[in-house]
Amino acid sequence: MPPKPPRKGGAAAKGQRASPDRGTGGTPPPAAARLEFGETDFVALCDTLRVSDIVRANAWKTYEKVSSADGTLVGYSEKKKDLWGICIFIAAVDLDEMTFTFTELLKSIGMSVCTCFRLLREMDVNMDTISTKVDSNVSRLNKKYDVLSALYHKFERTCGLIYIIQPSSQTSAELSFPLVLKTSWITFLLAKGKVLQMEDDLVISFQLLLCVLDYFIKLSPPAMLKEPYKSHVSAMSINGSTRAPRRSQNRSTRTSKQTDTDTKVIEVLCKEYGCNLDEVKNVYFTSFIPFLNSVGIVTSNGLPEVEDLSRQYEELYLKNKDIDARLFLDNDETLQRNHIECLQLERTPRKNNPDEELNLILPQTPVRAAMNTIQQLMMILNSASDKPSDNLISYFNNCTVNPKESILARVENLGNIFKEKFAKAVGQGCAEIGSQRYKLGVRLYYRVMESMLKSEEERLSVHNFSKLLNNNIFHTSLLACAVEVVMATYGRNASQSDGTSTETDLSFPWILNVLDLKAFDFYKVIESFIKAEPSLTREMIKHLERCEHRIMESLAWQSDRQPAQHLNLRRAETKLLQCNSAKGLLFLKYLSSAMWRLGAFVELRSSA
Repeated sequence: MPPKPPRKGGAAAKGQRASPDRGTGGTPPPAAARLEFGETDFVALCDTLRVSDIVRANAWKTYEKVSSADGTLVGYSEKKKDLWGICIFIAAVDLDEMTFTFTELLKSIGMSVCTCFRLLREMDVNMDTISTKVDSNVSRLNKKYDVLSALYHKFERTCGLIYIIQPSSQTSAELSFPLVLKTSWITFLLAKGKVLQMEDDLVISFQLLLCVLDYFIKLSPPAMLKEPYKSHVSAMSINGSTRAPRRSQNRSTRTSKQTDTDTKVIEVLCKEYGCNLDEVKNVYFTSFIPFLNSVGIVTSNGLPEVEDLSRQYEELYLKNKDIDARLFLDNDETLQRNHIECLQLERTPRKNNPDEELNLILPQTPVRAAMNTIQQLMMILNSASDKPSDNLISYFNNCTVNPKESILARVENLGNIFKEKFAKAVGQGCAEIGSQRYKLGVRLYYRVMESMLKSEEERLSVHNFSKLLNNNIFHTSLLACAVEVVMATYGRNASQSDGTSTETDLSFPWILNVLDLKAFDFYKVIESFIKAEPSLTREMIKHLERCEHRIMESLAWQSDRQPAQHLNLRRAETKLLQCNSAKGLLFLKYLSSAMWRLGAFVELRSSA
């Protein structure tokens, strides 16, 4: 054990740290045990972070375990303070006794957020010291940091394209570019924290950021703005819709004037950054405006008072005990990525000649990549409808029992359930966003259904698909698959460079729980879905294949999801596992996969 700290002054410390409710009897207060273990600097770090006795004890035990493993954490064994800080964080999360924020921890040990995440991963891999609870907490922090980092870099570059950094003397000396930048960013952070329950949604967060930019562009004097924003704001000023004397206006009057008619600025922003205008307007009116009306914004020099906004954000940040994203404004070292990681965030070159883009593969920021992925999906669905086409209606009419009414009723009923569950996961103000995404899934559902029926008609020379089209499980599975494609497209995370979707609250198998669908039933339509929709992107096909693998590996074997016809196969696998037969298990996995695919194929064909 490392040397104990000096005991000098211990009595005074005991007296100062004892809680009033611990009594004054002969038994020393538990705080005395704080100086019975650890090094002086460790004790000082614990004091700085205000951690309890039990957190100190558990943190020191974890540190002893980590430090006793030779060569496990290369490069960190000599950095005791780094390891102490990480161990304190692990103990505090495990015990639900977070007395400090994540940023406070990083500041106290002088570590960057990326280094911290990397060290935690190494400890988990090499030492198995990270519980599921800590792993979940770190994953949440990591995703939130990735989203915030991507958004701030996009925000900073976008403001440089909107505002004149050194405006002329026509503008107030008190109204500067740094002030607008700071006030806008803190307003966004506050709105994001209050509006979104699921803060790792990059797309909705970026749409909310565009709403904030629109709001501040309209508040800014034209002399501070570059084109085309200057012209639009000037035109609105002439029409009397903005820039009226603000000191004589109350907040609600000013807000309503901005939101009644002026959509030119938000249209420009959406076009510039490839966002769906209807979706951004939805966020603006259902989330951003209610936010403005709820926070009681006080203005100064035509802008919301940054101190008031910062105070409100401070309360939110201290409550969540996570990352203080205001520090991005100061280029704080705790939030900086290393050089290699930063290269991935370099700005996307602007398009000078449209013809040149065909020959260039431009580096993409996470936000731009997410928007491009969504645009690819929109290109597929632009010509589709959220109602059955005439061709589908003809297929319905050819059935012995016309399924049209039941299909429409099912789509509507599941849509209401989806909207409710989406709002519960993301935020009540985002219910309409959930409805929009579901409608996209419905478009894809009808499109794929029609393609599948055409293919089967050509293959079998059959026109009556009554059995298949009156099958509730088939329709729910096909709709779930379509909605999952939409959710995965919008669920692209800020840390991804390969187009895949990382785990979020809305990730698969979330859709199975929402639609109360068995994993095996979902599995049966995946292959046919992919064949029926040749326009699916490579990333979406890979995503569906990962869903297949996850179902085979675990989801379908859950007690409430197991298909009865495969119970014997599962029992055989259990016996082989008990016998530790590696070859037998490998053979069984191949057999299992083959049976699954054959079973899914036969069931789908027999339904037709």
